[in-house]
Parts: sequence; structure tokens; C-alpha cells
Amino acid sequence: MTTTLEAAGTLELSLSPDLSPDSWMAVCEEARLTPGRGVAALLPDGRQAAVFRDRSGRTYAIDNRDPFTGAQVLSRGLLGSAGGRPFVASPLLKQRFDLETGRCLDDDEVAVTVYPVRTR
Repeated sequence: MTTTLEAAGTLELSLSPDLSPDSWMAVCEEARLTPGRGVAALLPDGRQAAVFRDRSGRTYAIDNRDPFTGAQVLSRGLLGSAGGRPFVASPLLKQRFDLETGRCLDDDEVAVTVYPVRTR
């Protein structure tokens, strides 16, 4: 799930796919995100999310753990697009992960968690 940011506010992500009202967690002020770069956010259960804002203002959140290496590094990856699909390339082995679905574009059997995002 993506959102286009028009006004400054607090970026939140949902920890539940059903988007229940109590599942939303504040991550940071939207103004702190640099277009084209990611940040890592610590989740209540100790996992990390990689949060991105692309150059058009859309925001994305996926799991920060690279499933190929186990390292918490996807927030440091490079943003790009392939066939109109936004992705982040892992800074370690360069596998690309679709920011909307979490699917690895280089290995159909691998995916990362995607978190819905919104600005309030």
C-alpha cells in the first residue's frame, strides 16, 4: 500500500494487514524522509521496517531484513523501477524487492513483508 504525501505530518505504518485502528504505529515526521533514500524503524516486537519515500512523494515500508543474508540493510538499498514497478535493491547482494508487494524480482520464491503506510 502506498500513499502520496502532500502535507507534512507523521508517517505511520500498520502492523496488521487488516488495518485495524489500533495497529498503526508512528514512525517519524514525513519531513524527515529524504526522497530516494530509506530509513530503518524499530518495531515493538524487535523487528525492523525499511521506510522509503520516492522522488514522486510516495511512501513505502517493507521488512528491513535481507532474506538472502539475514542482515538488517534494505533501508540502505538503492531505489529504482523495473517495468513500472518500484523496487529497492539490497546493498549487499543486489537482489531487488518490489516495494508494493515485497516480492523479490530476482527469485520468485522469496519475498519480504510489506507494511501499509499513511500520513496523519
